[in-house]
Amino acid sequence: MSTNQDHNQYNALKTLQSEMYNEEQHKLKDTIVSSIYIQAESIANNVISKENHKKIDWDKKLDDILTSKYTGFPIMFLLLGLVFWLTIVGSNYPSKMLSDMFFGIEVHLTNWFIAANAPEWLHGILILGIYRTLAWVISVMLPPMAIFFPCFTLLEDLGYLPRIAFNLDRLFKKAGAHGKQSLTMSMGFGCNAAGVIACRIIESPRERLIAMLTNNFVPCNGRFPTLIALSTIIVGGLVTSQFSTLAASFFVSVLVLFGIAITLLVSWLLSKTLLKGVPSSFTLELPPYRKPQLGRIIYQSLIDRTIFVLGRAVAIAAPAGLVIWLLANISVGEQSILNHSATFLEPFANSIGLDGFIIMAFILGFPANEIVLPILIMSYMAEGAMLELDSIQAMKELFFANGWTWLTALNFMLFSLLHFPCGTTVWTIKKESGSMKWALFGTVMPTAIAIILLFVITQSTRLLGLV
Repeated sequence: MSTNQDHNQYNALKTLQSEMYNEEQHKLKDTIVSSIYIQAESIANNVISKENHKKIDWDKKLDDILTSKYTGFPIMFLLLGLVFWLTIVGSNYPSKMLSDMFFGIEVHLTNWFIAANAPEWLHGILILGIYRTLAWVISVMLPPMAIFFPCFTLLEDLGYLPRIAFNLDRLFKKAGAHGKQSLTMSMGFGCNAAGVIACRIIESPRERLIAMLTNNFVPCNGRFPTLIALSTIIVGGLVTSQFSTLAASFFVSVLVLFGIAITLLVSWLLSKTLLKGVPSSFTLELPPYRKPQLGRIIYQSLIDRTIFVLGRAVAIAAPAGLVIWLLANISVGEQSILNHSATFLEPFANSIGLDGFIIMAFILGFPANEIVLPILIMSYMAEGAMLELDSIQAMKELFFANGWTWLTALNFMLFSLLHFPCGTTVWTIKKESGSMKWALFGTVMPTAIAIILLFVITQSTRLLGLV
């Protein structure tokens, strides 16, 4: 017994010594790098250049503004808002065009099935199930990504992204994470799977894993349509019509800031518990501002990012369309499996301010967040295939006719913001971390946070009699 205790103590001591050695190595490495930069700066300052002493250093003047503690963050927020505005407004038209095109093709395919006397169930599975799901995913995902990623790559090519990392480095370091996580988090606004892939730029495996596990807390382009639609319903209706879009946009921005706050909080908790360790220093040499290279921007944003991420989403969404159609069209007794499942989940859903159909929509929307709202509309209208209503007002009337309140809409948005990542992102976490364990943790952890938050809000609101 004593021998086993001595052996365990020896192993514990050896592990502690190893961790202390690694920490000292990191500190020594950071000290050496910092001293090199300080010495280089000192040498550069002692060099006298008579030829250029009157020349204005525009890089420095820009950095004084963009990295200032007073103007740096407001400029970041305004630029992010501008990118969102361009993405949302710019994607409306191509998204509508793609939707019309795909559903026009669906009509021709349906006519072909009828002419060929194909079985109705085969048409349902292939066209109303798989094809319609893919049509939704592509028409909703492709335009925002095709706008957001080039905008993001343009800022990267200009040299602005390192300034964002510089501004946010202090916050992420306090959270026990890495300054570069600000860049991977920003990439998550376009697509969380792409944000997880971008975590490769973080050298430390521990901090890279923290960045991967928390990337889901910023909404991707698949969740923005849901957040915008519901914020228009809940917030836009509280003000006059001319200010409804502005009010809805402001509320979505607040939700984004809340997601960033949750990212920092969860990063801090992980760094103090499961992924404990000393934050590595982030010695960042701000590069000069550069003239954008159009060819590089187009290739990197559209080929490396947009097409790559869309391909993964399509691969996951296709079988999901089959499952959704089967659940909505196979009946047990007088009700479909979808209805039975929603009824089973109703008590749990009610405790967090939602309903069984909403929970089923999120579960079935696991392959792609874009299909959550169509599934919910399909469920409320008791149809056998995914649908979209003609207007936000029609959606509002449908939802409130099915027992919604302002609390339901708010909780729906919060759950959409915080719940488990989509199938593409989970798959990417598994591939990038090399472990199914972390992929499962990255699925369960945000869902648990969302459930706890919604439970507290719902029960507090009901206790106070506000709903």
